[in-house]
Amino acid sequence: MPKIKNANPTNVQLEVKNFGPVEKAEIELRPLTVFVGESNTGKTYLSTLIYALHRRFEGFARFPWSHDAVSELRLIMRDSQIHQDKEISEALNSLRTSRLPFKFSDLPQGMRDSLQASLKDDEVFSSQLKRCFGLQSVSELVRFTGSPCNQMKISLKISDNNQSLWSVDMQTSESGATVSASTHGELVICSEAAEGSQETLNVKDLETLLRSHNQKTAKAYYLPATRRGIMQNYERVAKSFIERPIRSSTEDFAEISLSSEMETELLTQISRYKEGNGSSDQLPYIAKALEDDVLRGEIEVTRAVSGRVLKFLYRPQKAKRALHFNCASSMVAELAPLVLFLRGVIRPGDTLIIEEPEAHLHPRDQTKLAITFARLVRAGVRVIVTTHSDWLLQQIGNLIREGEVMKLGKNRTEPETWLTEGEVGAWWFRTDKPVKEIQFDCIEGIEPKDYYNVAEELYNNAVELQQHLLNEEELGDNE
Repeated sequence: MPKIKNANPTNVQLEVKNFGPVEKAEIELRPLTVFVGESNTGKTYLSTLIYALHRRFEGFARFPWSHDAVSELRLIMRDSQIHQDKEISEALNSLRTSRLPFKFSDLPQGMRDSLQASLKDDEVFSSQLKRCFGLQSVSELVRFTGSPCNQMKISLKISDNNQSLWSVDMQTSESGATVSASTHGELVICSEAAEGSQETLNVKDLETLLRSHNQKTAKAYYLPATRRGIMQNYERVAKSFIERPIRSSTEDFAEISLSSEMETELLTQISRYKEGNGSSDQLPYIAKALEDDVLRGEIEVTRAVSGRVLKFLYRPQKAKRALHFNCASSMVAELAPLVLFLRGVIRPGDTLIIEEPEAHLHPRDQTKLAITFARLVRAGVRVIVTTHSDWLLQQIGNLIREGEVMKLGKNRTEPETWLTEGEVGAWWFRTDKPVKEIQFDCIEGIEPKDYYNVAEELYNNAVELQQHLLNEEELGDNE
């Protein structure tokens, strides 16, 4: 069989209109994407949407079709009409003899139609959105801020080197949802011709070629703002669930009443946790650095007395005894899922989405967390963060400056980690206004304008109050 084109991560562009609290947003995912702004402006909504889309299309790869969709092709081609046999023969001949890349447009029409139909399956799309948002109907996502418009639009576009690969659009109103999709005919499926005679190739070879794209699907993982409560109560919840009659597996955590798919997935992942499941030596190193620099201790994993439930503990540096999360600082339970995921879940190429990672962290530790994210980018993990932390943004700005200085060759020493301007995208969410990208400035860094307004208001108020106090002291001295 020919070799698959070895592609770099694709460019992902997401556009929404009238989506939840978001009036309009045009987002381009970068290696590090940061959502910042006021509360209730849609940061979590958009993060959840990205997670849902990633799961729906099994990653934002050049080839968007699932394993199941490819498996259905055999039935499609078996039932194909006689006049399609010529198309199949021409496709196989092209695959065998052509020195040019084998493209989507070279597939038989029946295959193309089937793959296109699977892309725009509105039931599968809607089902994924409803699970991730915990809703009964997708129409509940239509903007709820009093806007007269009752139509929502979601548009996902995947490209590579400025060439469109595939796209999906969803239009939703109170009456229902419709999905449209398109695949660029120039989408390269393989870059080399197959060896051997035409007689050795058949329809199964086309199916195998398409299926081979799905062997290493990148995954998305979401650490919700509720992660601390999940970690603090995990042992009790898992134990009560497993001890139910006729329960022999933790795979049915979805039956527990949680508010979102992300919480269920987090619970499931930590219940299946196994040290060293990842494929990279860098990620456990990043986890260890996070423990040493921020947690100042270690997350330990043992088995409860029953042996069926994992037990997570925190051992402070130089401590003789490990502590339950409820007896440790809140930051321990906040960061424990990140440590565990880096040790045994996440792999290079995956996407990590984390809400408000700065929760319960001292400003110094927030800056160290920014360094963790830069290390993840260097390790090949795509990171998406929602935050209110000015300290986090300032450190990300410094890491970009470090990378830009390194590009100029003017670093006094080689930095341990860095970011470049092109690797970071920051978007500013505001009430009843379109989401706006915050451009990096070598002087200002990444700073939302309303942060300046808050700082200026605090400063002016402080100066006024200080002046009143000074005047009062002067009057007292004169008396």
